[in-house]
Amino acid sequence: MTAAKGEFGWAAALSGAVLIECAILSLNHSRCPLTNVARRYTDERKENFDIYLPLWLARYNKAIFGTVFLLFELYVLGLWIASHR
Repeated sequence: MTAAKGEFGWAAALSGAVLIECAILSLNHSRCPLTNVARRYTDERKENFDIYLPLWLARYNKAIFGTVFLLFELYVLGLWIASHR
């Protein structure tokens, strides 16, 4: 939404925040660091035990939301290129 308004600084900042989260997940073997905290309080181990999502979405959330993020990044890039012509 910020890129559609021409606010590319905000778009870059928000993209950077997501990329920092991706780096944290990558450094933690593709698992949220808070999962380890949640494990201390339950014996449940399904993919969605620590996240309020349906099981099918929790199972594939990185692939689904990663694809959506990548598509929006391409959209932002296209808007940015178009604004500099």
